[in-house]
Amino acid sequence: MVNYLFILGHKSHFGELMKYVIVYWSRYGNGKKIVDYLAKKLNEKSAETQIFKTDEADPAIMPGADLYVFSAPTEAFNIQKNMRKFMKNLQGMEEKKYGIINTHCMNKNWLQKMENLLSKKKMIKVAGVDFQIGKDAKTGNGLMEGWEAKLDEFVGKI
Repeated sequence: MVNYLFILGHKSHFGELMKYVIVYWSRYGNGKKIVDYLAKKLNEKSAETQIFKTDEADPAIMPGADLYVFSAPTEAFNIQKNMRKFMKNLQGMEEKKYGIINTHCMNKNWLQKMENLLSKKKMIKVAGVDFQIGKDAKTGNGLMEGWEAKLDEFVGKI
């Protein structure tokens, strides 16, 4: 299912609504939670936002946007395979701006790997943020306390 949020107000430098396309992959729901919060924050900026799971979008024919956001977890010491394949198959994205989000259970994020894949497509990085998934009484096996503030900072950059 494709989610669309169309809100009036925020303008691009062309005088039109800012358009964001978010492509994500999530196994346990942390990535979905992040992109839903991200869409809410972009909504507050009065933007037009489209959200797609990797299997809902065609990397060869992406919808037009002022900025693309790619969100994926780390699995087996790499970017999750569906997102990795999606990024490798992107077409016609030269000079397009992007932001990247990575969730991981280690002390190491994989933002650089995502950036490397997108730079091969000649895309322009605007911002990146990572979220370590934790195991504690408050979060279970989920996002660590304070993740919203970290994502708010990311929203300010895009």
